[in-house]
Amino acid sequence: MWAALVLIILLTAMSVYGAFIGADRAKMFFNSIPSVVFWVLLALALIAGLVAFRRLIRVPGLLLMHAGCILILIGGALGSERGYRVTECIGATWARAKQALGWERGYKIGGNDKIIEGYMKLFEDQSSRQVTIEKKIPLFDISLDFAKSLDASSIPQSLRQEFEKEQAALSQAAGVFVNQPGGIWFVADENGQYYVRREGGKLKVYDFIQEMKELPFEVKLIDFRIEYYEPSYLLIGTPDGRSLKVPAEIGEQIDLGGELGIAKITRKFEYFRMSLEDGKMTAFEDPHGNPMPALEVRITPPVGEVTTRYAFTFEFGHTQGGPKLIYNKPAGGPISDFISELEITDQDGRVLAKKDIEVNHPLQYGGYRFYQSGYDEKAGRYTVLQVVSDTGVTIVFAGYWMLCIGAFWHLWLRHFVSRISYLVSRRGKKQTDGNSI
Repeated sequence: MWAALVLIILLTAMSVYGAFIGADRAKMFFNSIPSVVFWVLLALALIAGLVAFRRLIRVPGLLLMHAGCILILIGGALGSERGYRVTECIGATWARAKQALGWERGYKIGGNDKIIEGYMKLFEDQSSRQVTIEKKIPLFDISLDFAKSLDASSIPQSLRQEFEKEQAALSQAAGVFVNQPGGIWFVADENGQYYVRREGGKLKVYDFIQEMKELPFEVKLIDFRIEYYEPSYLLIGTPDGRSLKVPAEIGEQIDLGGELGIAKITRKFEYFRMSLEDGKMTAFEDPHGNPMPALEVRITPPVGEVTTRYAFTFEFGHTQGGPKLIYNKPAGGPISDFISELEITDQDGRVLAKKDIEVNHPLQYGGYRFYQSGYDEKAGRYTVLQVVSDTGVTIVFAGYWMLCIGAFWHLWLRHFVSRISYLVSRRGKKQTDGNSI
């Protein structure tokens, strides 16, 4: 019991430490060999507690809490990089055993291309199954004294000599990119890239490698949009001096009054262009051109022909006698959200899944989760998706549910049920005594 308590206190301390060292360092810390040993000891302590103390099994709340913690550890281990390697090794060993025993001939040993974590960069209307995987292979250690030079994005001669000693000579064109001041740097050279991270009283140098893997399905970016705290809208100035405003969303409409009729937004553009086809001007989206936000507005008068107008973020002087249209779209400012409309398709183009994803609201399909990770900050032409394997996630969620239900039952609900049972039994006893009299 004391061992489990000490491990839980250590877990709390590790969690607090991991919250302050950044996501990248925390990931490496919790996947390090000492941390793996800690997770194994914690799981064994929880299992030993169930075996040694029978009351934990007889009390439902305590049983659910302990079993939930064990499931959380198992699910987290299965979803980790080391857990993936262990399961891959076990699978390959089992395949060889079945092949040796003649149970399954022609079985392909290895070849597991399951992606643990990577990222995709997609442009609008682009489909891809290519995922970029980043690997960091430890090479050598250097002195912590070089941290100040790296923070200044400089490579002194003494640091070049350290790399040269390890047969990783840097050219004069090599540069430093600061990812986390005092903690993480990238050294880019024409011969390769290196990842440098502070670990205790030294700097660890890793070989930074990127490789491509393929998903078993296609991911398509239908649309990408950025939303601001100040919403965009269509501003309409009527000939009689009135100023009307309508949200800049497709399908929104407003009555202009009188003989002007109704104005309805039918299309939105980020890269507006027009072309002449069969003697008629046609508007289209050109993702390879320069940004030009615009709205297509259809004006339907009570009498007469329907006209199509275009509203831009600037005002044209000539309005053909009709209402003035201005597209008020914030250029910059505080961003409230960025959203990617995704589709998952098979090789025949059939849509298998579809969702608008945003930060912390991923698309889940085929054993993977697709998170909104970044975007083109200059022109908004592409989105960056983080691709993460969801192996073990269901087990972790089940463990958390068991932990919460067990705690809720043991700390509150069981007392309420006991109280109700006592009152019901007491009332039944009074009725029995009254009948006997």
